[in-house]
Amino acid sequence: MSAILPVKPQLDAHPLDVGLYPLLSKIESPADLRQLPVELLPSLCAEIRHFLIHSLAVNPGHFASSMGAVEITVALHYVFDTPSDRIVWDVGHQAYVHKLLTGRAALFHTNRKLGGLSGFPFPDESPYDTFTAGHASNSISAALGMAVASANEEPKRNVVAVIGDASISGGLAFEGLNNAANSGSNLLIVLNDNDMSIDRNVGSLNSYLAHLTTSKFYNATRGVAYHICKGLHLYKDENHGRMTRFHNSLKSFITRETNIFEGLSIRYFGPFDGHDMKRLVKVFTELKDIRGPRLLHLRTVKGKGYAPAEADPANWHAPGRFDPATGQRDVDSRAMSPAKYQDVFGVTLAELAASDSRIVGITAAMLSGTSLSILQKEMPERTFDVGISEGHAVTFAAGLAREGKRPVVAIYSSFLQRAFDQIIHDVALQHLPVVFAIDRAGIVGEDGATHHGALDLAYLSAVPGLTIAAPRNEIYLRHLLYTALRPEADGPMAIRYPRGSGSITAWRKPMELLTPGKGEKLAAGTDVVILSIGTIADEVSKAIEAAKAEGISVAHYDMIFLKPIDTGILEEVAQSGLPVITIEDGTIKGGLGSAAVEWWADNGYSLRVKRMGIPDMFVPHGRVAQLKKLCCIDADSILTEIRHIISSQK
Repeated sequence: MSAILPVKPQLDAHPLDVGLYPLLSKIESPADLRQLPVELLPSLCAEIRHFLIHSLAVNPGHFASSMGAVEITVALHYVFDTPSDRIVWDVGHQAYVHKLLTGRAALFHTNRKLGGLSGFPFPDESPYDTFTAGHASNSISAALGMAVASANEEPKRNVVAVIGDASISGGLAFEGLNNAANSGSNLLIVLNDNDMSIDRNVGSLNSYLAHLTTSKFYNATRGVAYHICKGLHLYKDENHGRMTRFHNSLKSFITRETNIFEGLSIRYFGPFDGHDMKRLVKVFTELKDIRGPRLLHLRTVKGKGYAPAEADPANWHAPGRFDPATGQRDVDSRAMSPAKYQDVFGVTLAELAASDSRIVGITAAMLSGTSLSILQKEMPERTFDVGISEGHAVTFAAGLAREGKRPVVAIYSSFLQRAFDQIIHDVALQHLPVVFAIDRAGIVGEDGATHHGALDLAYLSAVPGLTIAAPRNEIYLRHLLYTALRPEADGPMAIRYPRGSGSITAWRKPMELLTPGKGEKLAAGTDVVILSIGTIADEVSKAIEAAKAEGISVAHYDMIFLKPIDTGILEEVAQSGLPVITIEDGTIKGGLGSAAVEWWADNGYSLRVKRMGIPDMFVPHGRVAQLKKLCCIDADSILTEIRHIISSQK
């Protein structure tokens, strides 16, 4: 049984215009692609870029990454026998072209819509999607597993991992590289190097890749040496390690240098122009028959083929709707009011840092995504982007805290999962005052199952000594950040808040100190009690107003803190004897509802309780409002539950 919450699929195909897309419209699978002469492939790439521009202009998605990977994707499917040969994508931002070539072009208008195509590779969607790819740096490890699993199968299967220069800096990618070098397995790693992740890349590996070159003379000499050795039957699969060391020695002798990949005993080829179609086909064809782990380094341009995206790839990573002719984007969302929660966080942190020199900000390749860029602009020396390395970000923060700094780690909820051990071992165990600003908590929308921040309340609640809170609005986000960074604060604290904007325009209020473990009564009532945490309070308020019109009186408490939980409120609610609804924008397992029920049970209370939250399943992609309704945590669903409780008591 699938762990994905089921939805009705959108299957209305929109066949491509043959006049606009004479080549692309005839490709239903890579087998059709392989029928084209190589001379027509640049024309196909031009059609694909035209299609992406005009499709994503009206149905937004990840734009610049896929535009930069057009030639790589076409060449891979042209040379390799997919799906028998495996292509494993990293992150998946660059995989739209892959979807167009594997039978999904006519359904691409449903991309990221409820019941439509996923915005990322998703094995349940197509046999060509070999592995789920929503988070970074997992492709090498997954592809190595596939290569090892198929090592003794006939016919021999090729396995290719396609990873970006930002993702390869992640710790998991290095672990995969190290294991691949030792295994000798038949794995090709394609490094798509565009000097970008979402924001500009940081770190020494990025600088290294930017300057990495390989001598043409060396490549030619190595090729001759390889063919001589193969002709003399000196080169066999089991001699991979010996031959790689020979190649490394040859390279060092000729060029007086080696590189990090060959230092790991991984054959390195490149760098090559990742937009040179004919060269790519030739190189992939040559590498296809070489056994053992090898890495092909390709230089590309993020946003290639669309001038506005090439000029500003960070803002064109996911630009929203735009005019294809002019590049004019619909509305600058940062100019809209009310502000995004991430901007409220960024502005507030900068305010607090101005009055406390110990405060520093840390993020993992998400300066603009978390709005830590606001602090960076004002105090660059106190802002740290550590790249796609969430575990390192947390332990780095722990080291800063140990030396008296007040670090604030801003990471998306679903990405913070990658640092769970570091939160426990390096922060909580030492009771260090690290603040976790958890962005994109709850339902996030079109990015879907890999990105929803559904699990943070549950997985963090098990960590001893960690204070966990969620603001109901922008003003309380300011209060909580102020509380977390108060001078006398000790121990770690997590503050979760959603993607997008709230409802308050005048949020720049003076910050107030809150008492950890104290909630707030928002409304009195005599029929039903609702406990909520976080911004789901808005949906509760709407339901209460509708219930009031029907003569139903509902009490509402904003718990604010999950841990420590307000036992005074729980006692008061238990004493009232009223039926209770708990609701949260997080998994129903292990969150607010579970904590409240556990406390009541431990203290001898037997109440009628209905827990509402995200079901114990992964939530698909779609608009936030659609998904809240699907999960039954919208105002209408809350009202329905209120009515049910009242009617069952009569």
